[in-house]
Amino acid sequence: MSTERRRSSVRRPSVAPGSLGPMTMSSVPKQGANFNLVFVGAGHINFGSDEGPWDHSFRLEHKLGPRLKVVAVIDPNQATAETVLARKRNSFVVSAYQDTRICSSLEDFVTTMKDHERPNAFIIGSPPAFRGSTGQGRDIELQILKAFPTNTPAMFIEKPLSTDTVENAITVNKALVDSKTVVAVGYFLRYLKVVQTMRSIIEDNDLHVMATVARYVCSYAKINKYSWWMKSRDCGPVVEQATHFVDLSRYFGGDVEMDSVQAHALEWYEEAGELSVIPLDEEKVPEDDRIPRVTSATWKYKTGAVGSLTHALILQGTKYSTELEIYADGYQLRLVDPYNAPSLRIRRPETDDEEVKTFEADDPYFSQMSAFIDSCDPSASAVADDDELEILSSFDDSVKTYALTWAIREASERSKKTVRRGPKAAK
Repeated sequence: MSTERRRSSVRRPSVAPGSLGPMTMSSVPKQGANFNLVFVGAGHINFGSDEGPWDHSFRLEHKLGPRLKVVAVIDPNQATAETVLARKRNSFVVSAYQDTRICSSLEDFVTTMKDHERPNAFIIGSPPAFRGSTGQGRDIELQILKAFPTNTPAMFIEKPLSTDTVENAITVNKALVDSKTVVAVGYFLRYLKVVQTMRSIIEDNDLHVMATVARYVCSYAKINKYSWWMKSRDCGPVVEQATHFVDLSRYFGGDVEMDSVQAHALEWYEEAGELSVIPLDEEKVPEDDRIPRVTSATWKYKTGAVGSLTHALILQGTKYSTELEIYADGYQLRLVDPYNAPSLRIRRPETDDEEVKTFEADDPYFSQMSAFIDSCDPSASAVADDDELEILSSFDDSVKTYALTWAIREASERSKKTVRRGPKAAK
């Protein structure tokens, strides 16, 4: 029997780990014409908060430098938009925002747009209920395509893609693909140095991924948004939160045999499903709209490899517990804590000992935004610079992640038991 290794059929875009890093190590912004940009949404994703590292505007200011001109912020909440613009205009990036207009809708912007305001790109950070859909008012991508049918501006779209059906998200995807415009989706974990190091190990050794094992345990005690606790609003924790780890699993394992997905969930009403410090009154959420506490899923990839995910609402502090294991012949790659202090534990064929690599001074949010700009900047040269990055997460690929998260949720609901826990004993 031949011992020649078969080349893996799973190929996803990747970059050299050494090309990734923090903004402080990035190149000087390129010179060129103004880069016009429109933010859709004036909330935390686009403009930052104390709750996390999100802040697309901050990364774009450093990437584009004085070329950045934010021609509009589209948000129906004018007060929120005014607040963020006041903060920006009182800082060193005032030149990017001094002429920014606040518009209540895309139509409002387009009907009042002057020629010099035509955007190069849209950054879509509005809630997922208002994107990735064919429904009126929830179809921002289709609205942009209609308003700019030729030379359509590039779009960066946050995850999850939508809260609408998978079928409607696929319809949106087809329209975007047909338009041939540049589209990127915010699965930022793909841009981590540690993730690209894992890809390098797999590709350099021509390995076939045999199994992916994902575990995502969140701290629920400070999630104080009713929408998050309602399946009808944020679609449940697998679709809304575990989507990052479902996406990473697909990034390594490839496309999934969708009819192989099986899942079980620990529901809120079962004996083991009681949580003691929910930060809001869950009684205000209709019973059939409450989210599961634990979801466990398995599936097969088209290569024959197997995948699994466990998502749980269990911890009560601030840090989450997250790990992803990748298995191939002779290799175990274990990614630990990618959100806070990423490390990689590697077991190779020649030893039983784990090699541990740590990754400091990384900013995947900047790397993903840098890749997006490099892909759509009209001032970029025809020959790519060594430090230019490639988009690692397209809408066309991300819609498959969206479909898998929904398949997991629906499989867990089909397997639901109806046995409810008894009433609490009187103290």
